[in-house]
Amino acid sequence: MKIAIFHNYLDNIGGAELVALTLAREFNADVYTTNIDTNYIIKMGFEDVIPRIKSLGTIPKKAPFKHQFAFWKFRKLNLGNQYDFYIVAGDWAMSGVVNNKPNMWYAHGPTNELWEWKEYIKKTMLTSWQRPIFDVWVFINRIFSRRYIKHVNVLVCNSRNSQGRIKRYYQKDASIINPPIDTTKYSNNGDGGYWLSVNRFIPAKRIEIQVEAFKGDARKLIIVGSYEKGADQFEGYKGKIESLMKSHKSNIEIIHWATDTELKKLYSECKGFITTSMDEDFGMTVVEAMASGKPVIAPNEGGYKESILDNENGILIEDINGDKLRDAINIIESNLENDKDRYVQTNQNRAKKFDTSTFISQIKTKIDYISK
Repeated sequence: MKIAIFHNYLDNIGGAELVALTLAREFNADVYTTNIDTNYIIKMGFEDVIPRIKSLGTIPKKAPFKHQFAFWKFRKLNLGNQYDFYIVAGDWAMSGVVNNKPNMWYAHGPTNELWEWKEYIKKTMLTSWQRPIFDVWVFINRIFSRRYIKHVNVLVCNSRNSQGRIKRYYQKDASIINPPIDTTKYSNNGDGGYWLSVNRFIPAKRIEIQVEAFKGDARKLIIVGSYEKGADQFEGYKGKIESLMKSHKSNIEIIHWATDTELKKLYSECKGFITTSMDEDFGMTVVEAMASGKPVIAPNEGGYKESILDNENGILIEDINGDKLRDAINIIESNLENDKDRYVQTNQNRAKKFDTSTFISQIKTKIDYISK
């Protein structure tokens, strides 16, 4: 079966991009996208997929123009009978379902900018004169997205959290297939004496809470991530984080865009993993940490509630802040002092539930169903 994958853009790398590239590799599929940065793709370990990536052209790097142009590009895309099946693996590429069938939309947020994040964006990123324009933009694109979703043949999402949003905003039922983690490629190589965090540097990730928790602390935190290209709307947040970092250089290190090999080594040697992301769709990084046998600490929000078993393989924090995060770290470290291997087997076993092999098997079942 010849399959095509649709993804918004491949110039910033996160969980959605990992899903798209994994699908392309496992199904030997072509990937249609807009902006491409092959260096990031190589760093993630998907160099073999690059020859099958097809560009629909470059689009603006700044939001919301980036989202809008991707939406338009995929709406116009019509590949006729070139493929037997189409998988939309990027939410702003969902408009591609109109002309390309049979299809599946693997929804992440979905289209959070139009729904779940709308008020947060208005409050934290926009000036007073920008807000009414943003409201109009949201209103128009909500109409189009509701119109386009009628052309989806199979609707799948990454978590119960996203499933609830789809039902609430689109009045559609979606089945759940958790995103893929190749658990066989992760290992535990002991305690390297540092805590690890992996995330994009955008306000919704709440990096400032992590910095606050390690303020004036002898413990070391390594943060892997970077600012998004063209994300000028985050300049204020970038300044806030960099200002905080200046006073914590001794025990907080930032690594921008680690390679896949480097990242797996960091996972394997960290003491534990922390994340502070707000209402995360699913949260693949915590599963990567679990696959490395590491304890995880996260907000008691969103998809984290589906992967983390509180007080078994980590800690979920209600109304997370710097003090609560520090307290959770103390609990984990106390547990490790009593039993350094306490979390290893439990977390590695838990991670296997989300293995790539399970993901691909479930996707194949959906494709076979609609293709009959």
